[in-house]
Amino acid sequence: MNVILFDQENSWKNLLPLTYTRPISEIRIGILTIKQKWDTELNTNCSYSTKGFLAKKFPLKEQPDSLFINGCVCPTPALLAEIKKLKPLQALLKNNELLALVGEARNVKALIDVEKIEFKGEVLNITNVWDVFQKNAEALKLDFELLTKNKKSQALSNTVTVIGDKKLVFLEEGAKAEACIFNTSGGPIYLAKDSEVMEGSAVRGPFALGEHSALKLNTKIYGATTIGPHCKIGGEVNNSVIFGFTNKAHDGFLGNSVLGEWCNLGADTNNSNLKNNYGNVKLFNYLQTKMVDSGLQFCGLIMGDHSKSGINTMFNTGTVVGVGANIYGGSFPATHIPSFSWGGSEGFETYRLDKMFETAEKVFERRSLKLDTIEKEILSEVFEKTKEFRLISNQNRS
Repeated sequence: MNVILFDQENSWKNLLPLTYTRPISEIRIGILTIKQKWDTELNTNCSYSTKGFLAKKFPLKEQPDSLFINGCVCPTPALLAEIKKLKPLQALLKNNELLALVGEARNVKALIDVEKIEFKGEVLNITNVWDVFQKNAEALKLDFELLTKNKKSQALSNTVTVIGDKKLVFLEEGAKAEACIFNTSGGPIYLAKDSEVMEGSAVRGPFALGEHSALKLNTKIYGATTIGPHCKIGGEVNNSVIFGFTNKAHDGFLGNSVLGEWCNLGADTNNSNLKNNYGNVKLFNYLQTKMVDSGLQFCGLIMGDHSKSGINTMFNTGTVVGVGANIYGGSFPATHIPSFSWGGSEGFETYRLDKMFETAEKVFERRSLKLDTIEKEILSEVFEKTKEFRLISNQNRS
C-alpha cells in the first residue's frame, strides 16, 4: 500500500524551528527518524504531504486508497496493529486527533465520508519541540528492539566495562569502543555502523550513536540521549537529541536540548537547563508567536539547522535558536534568536543569505557533499518567512 506521512498546519508550526527545513516525520527521536520507523515497520518507502516549499526535497506520491499517517506519530505495537486493520474510508483517531486514514487527501483535510474509529491505546507522538527529548527514552527503547531483533551484535572489546546487562549493548558492523564505561541500568546502548566511542568516555543508557559519529575522549553521556549520523561529540551531554551532521566536539554542557542538522557548538559552549528559582521553563513558540510555559523544570536549548555558536557561548534556560543563526560573545544572548541572525548579547544583525551560503558550502564540502539548488531554495524561503521575527528583534533592541 502507498503510505503518506502528512503534516498538519498547526503541528508543523508548533514544531518550528526544527520543521522549517523538514517535514515533521523527518525529526529524529529515539534512534531513527519518524519516517525511518514507519518505513521499517511497514516495509515500504513513505512519501510526504508537507509544505509546498519543502516538496522538491520531500516529494508526495499520490495513489487512490493510500494510507495516510500523521507525521507526528511514532509506531508502537498497539498502534501498528490497529492501522493494519484499516480499510478504505476508515480513519483512526485519538481524542479527535487524526492518527491514520485510508483514502485520499480530501478525506484527510476534512474527515468527510469516512468511518471514524477511536484508538484506545497510548500514543507516542511529538506535538511540542520539547517532546523530542522528553519522549526520547521511550522511542529509543522501541527502536532498539526494532533494529536488533533477530540480529547479533559485533563483539565488544574486553577493554570496555559494562555495568548492567551486556545484552543491552549492541554494536553494528564497524562500530568501535575502547576503554570506556557503559551503564545499561537505565536502558540500552546502540552504536550504529562505523561509529566510535573513544577512550575514557562514560555512557549511561538509553543512548544511540549514529553512523560515522564519534564520542571524543572522556565524553560524558547521560540518557536518554541520541546522536545522529556524522556527528562529533565531546564534553557533557544529558537527555538531548542531535539530528545529524552536527558537531559539539569540545568540552561544555548540553542538557535537555534538541539540535538540528549542520549545527556547530564552539568550544566550551554551555546551556542552562534549570532556572535558578526551579520554576517552569518558558520558551518561544512560533505558532502562538509568544513565550509559552513548557510545564517542565528542565528544558535547555532548541536549535534549528545550520546554526552555530562561538567559543564560550552561554545559552539561557529555554533558548530557541532559528535556522542559520551565528551566535558569539560573552554573557547570555536573548532566549529567542531569530533565523539568520548574527551577533550575541549586545544585539543581532541579519546574517546575509549569500554569506550564509558561502559557509554552508564549505561545511558540505568537508563531508564530500554539495549544497545544491534545492537546499538553497529551501533556505531562501525560510529567510523570507522569518523576516518578521528579525524585525521584531531589531525593534526591541532600539
